[in-house]
Parts: sequence; structure tokens; C-alpha cells
Amino acid sequence: FESKGMQKYLRALKPDQFGDLIAMNALYRPGPIAYIPNYIDRKHGREDISYDLPEMEEYLKETHGIAVYQEQVMLLSQKLAGFTKGEADTLRKAMGKKKIAVLEKMKSKFLDGCKEKGHDPKICDKIWEDWKAFASYAFNKSHSTCYAFVAYQTAYLKAHYPAEYMAAIMTNHLNNIEKLTFHMEESKRIGVPVLGPNVNESGHNFTVNEEGKIRFGLAGLKGVGDSAVDNIVNERIENGPFESIFDFIQRINLRSVNKRAMECLAKSGAFDCFDDLHRAQYFFHPENDPKTGIERLVRFGNQSHASKTQMEGSLFGEMEMPEIDLPEIPECDPWTLMVRLEKEREVAGIYLSGHPLDSYKFELKHYRFTSLRALKDQMEDLAEKAQEGKSIKDKRFRLGVYVTEALDRVSKKGNKYGKLLVQDYTGARELMLFKSDFIKFSKFLTSGLILCIDGVVQPKKFRPEEIEFKILKIQLLDEIRTTLTDEIEIAARASSITSEQVDFLANNLQENPGGSGFRLYLSDEDDPKQRISLCSLKKRVEMNEDLVQFLDTQKNFNVRISMNNN
Repeated sequence: FESKGMQKYLRALKPDQFGDLIAMNALYRPGPIAYIPNYIDRKHGREDISYDLPEMEEYLKETHGIAVYQEQVMLLSQKLAGFTKGEADTLRKAMGKKKIAVLEKMKSKFLDGCKEKGHDPKICDKIWEDWKAFASYAFNKSHSTCYAFVAYQTAYLKAHYPAEYMAAIMTNHLNNIEKLTFHMEESKRIGVPVLGPNVNESGHNFTVNEEGKIRFGLAGLKGVGDSAVDNIVNERIENGPFESIFDFIQRINLRSVNKRAMECLAKSGAFDCFDDLHRAQYFFHPENDPKTGIERLVRFGNQSHASKTQMEGSLFGEMEMPEIDLPEIPECDPWTLMVRLEKEREVAGIYLSGHPLDSYKFELKHYRFTSLRALKDQMEDLAEKAQEGKSIKDKRFRLGVYVTEALDRVSKKGNKYGKLLVQDYTGARELMLFKSDFIKFSKFLTSGLILCIDGVVQPKKFRPEEIEFKILKIQLLDEIRTTLTDEIEIAARASSITSEQVDFLANNLQENPGGSGFRLYLSDEDDPKQRISLCSLKKRVEMNEDLVQFLDTQKNFNVRISMNNN
């Protein structure tokens, strides 16, 4: 029930009984999905419910006259044609396995049985033909009931215990990056933040902290290991939170939490709870000293443990342990956002503290982009229509993506081709570049690029029953402000405009001449439909970073970007 299509239909259906969920689960698949609008309209009295024979009401009433389950057909075959339970089950198997030949053999027996019971042969023939079509998508109610019950339980948990539920489901998908990313985004959407790992708060799995936020589990980090997690969690439980990175290194078991584990914890941000160091310092070393920050810390930890062991075995064990000087960790510049995110993805498989597209939220919002998840959903819908033999019109999409991996390859025939592995907030996708596309777009085969990709979903040239996403144009996402912006339109109520906003816009237009028009619409307080347009025919502006940040923060502005045909 988590797909957008199913959620759309459920909102329209307004289910008020468990049977509605069972039916929707059986209907929302290729074939029967076409009956969902009828099911909804019949439930709400907008469409008349009719039966081919009055006797059919007994078994079809619960689904508003629409045959949804195999069990309904089994029961009706017994009632209308006198089938035995064994024959009805043979009919069910034939339907479930789409054995059309077996169904054809059973047709004469069905029609003869109906005739003996006094039913109109023409109507019975129609019923059989309906069932024959039904055979291609029949679903058994018992199976659908189990799915619907699990869906109901999880929906209840998600509604009433959202943080705990999402933490549990993300723990269940620790090793499935695509699903984990999906659920992390879903968690944010419902208002439950997902925080990165933290040695002072994280457990093995995803957990909910005292503030009701989800904390990433240490077991989800590559290179850390169960023994290291056990040691960190147990030490924290027994002796309290770690006060600093130096306190941490003195208290943990360095055989369990070794150098490799320390590196992975630092890359993930698990040490960010300490103010002593930033992430880059753990890996930095001066030119004249090959020791990294982590190596200095591990050496300090070993010295502390050795000193403690020595004092415990000494005749003077009760004496105070001599203090060991804290290691000096050299200063260096912090990692850039992109470096930090890539390090996180290296050890967690996903971005934890942000996303490479975070700096482009304005573009993604205003330049008609489609998410990868939405593209996938729409391609699946179009693929269903293509398989049903329906004509498919070419449909254009614009993607804003980050290139996680780019491959340049040579086929067995010696032809060069490329592969782009891209992702956005909602998922990942593989895009192939063959022949002329490779020649045209090969310069974008570089990991780390942030791209705007225009493409079209269309039937394949020699296999029209299949569809494909064909790339039409690629450019850097940085460039679209200047290449696509035709006019910037701002709508606001006249009374909400401040002198500071007017001054900023006037100065920004003056300082950033360009090729885009600018128009400000002011509406009347009492009648929003009454508005005037303020624009400068002489002043044209270039969409610039200051303007973007300004527009993104003005809550009283309704911003619209008109685009050209580039």
C-alpha cells in the first residue's frame, strides 16, 4: 500500500471495512486495476450494481458485483453449474496458472450444468467469457487477506508509532541500500528525522532517542564489526557517555575497535558528538610526519591501556596512575560537503548528513524536474499499456541527478559505450550511452558530476511492446539557471512587500544584468484576482546565487520560473 497509485485509489475509496483492503490488494495489479474506478463508484453509490444472474449476488455482493477473487468463481461454478468442489478447484488452478486450454475443455460442462439449472445459455456464455478474461489476473482471497492484514498492522504502527516503526523497518533493510534510502526519505517526509551514527547514542540497529528522532545504527557501517559495536555500547552503558575522543580511545578495547573501525566511525560522523576534532583531522598528517590523527589516537590509547595494566599489576596498584599527555592532532581544513558525503557513502552506503543535490533544491523545485522514483512509476505504467498493445505517446522528462559512477567500456564488437550510475533523493538508475549518444555525451562520463538530463520515454524501435528512456540532452545542473530561465515571476500581496525586499530586488537587478526577464505581480489584499504587473522592459537579469537564496527564503513570495525552449 506504499505506492503512490495505490494511495491515490485508497483516498478515493475511503475504506471503512477490512474487506475493502483485501479487495484493493487483489485489484491493484495489471488487468484488474481497470476495475478499481468501478469498485470505488459502486461503493459510494455513483454507479449501479448489477448481476448477470440474481443467484450471483450472494457471492459478489461483498465486492459490489465485481468478480475479484478465485474463490468467488469457485463458489459460483458450484451454484450455477453444479460443479463439484474438486471441479471448482480444477477451475481455480486453471485460472491461477492461466491454462486457457483446460478452461476451454471445462466450458461445455459449465454451460451444460447451467442449462440443467434453468439459466439462460446466452447469459451463461457471457459469464464464462468474463471468467476467461478474469483467468489472466485472478487472485485468491485467502492470499490477499494475509497481505492486507500485514498492511493494516504496519499502517497502524506507522500512524501511531512512526519513529519506532520506521526505525524497525530500516533495521530490517540495513543491507538493501535502495530500500534503506527510500525509507529514510519517507521518514523525513512524515516528520521523523534520521540522525547519523553517534558513539554516544547509537546502538547496533536503528533506534529512537529521547527526542523521538531516529538514530542510525552502528551495525550499518562497513568495517566496524559486531565486536566493536558490542564494546562501544557495553562500555557506554556500564560507565556512561564518552566525554571526548580522548576519553573514548582510553576506555574502549583497541583489539575490538581497531584502527580500521576507528576510520569508518570517523568517516561516518560517529565522532561528531565530540568538539575536539573535525572529520578531516582524523586522516590528516603533515608533510614531515606520516602519522594520521587516528594513528596518533590509537598510539595514545595503547599507551594509556599499557600504563593502566602496569599499575594494576604493581605492588603500588592503588597509587594514582601517572598522567599521559594528550596527543597533538594537527590542524587542517575541514572536508568540503562533497568529500564528507562521499566518505559517508563509502562506509554507510548512503549519504547521512546531507545529499549532493542539497545545493540545488531551488532548481529541482522550479524547473520541472521528475524524481527517479516518479520516472520509474510512470515507466511501469507505460510498460503495462505497451504490453496490452495500447499505443504509447512519447513522454519527456527532466532529471536532476548526481553521478555516483561512470564507466567507459568497449563491446565485443569493438564499439565504445558508456554507463552512468546516477541517483537523486528518491533512488538510483543506470543510464546507457550507445553509438551516437556515446559520442555526444561521453564528456559527462565522470563520477561526481551533478547533471540535468532531458530524455524521452518511448517504445523501443524494433520492440514496441517494450519502452525505454532515451537521453536527448545533458548539461551541468549549474548551467540551467542561465540556459533555461526565460522570465522570473514573483507574485505577492501588496501589503506584504517590505522596503528591504524592494531594495534587494532593485539592487540585484542592477548588479546582475543578463538575459532573463523579471516581473513582479502585486495583488489586492481583499481581492487576490485583482493584480498589477510591475516589470522592466530594459532591465534583464541573470539568475544568480544571491537572488536564488533570497527567493528561497521569502515566505510571502510565490515564485514561478518561465522557461525557454533550450
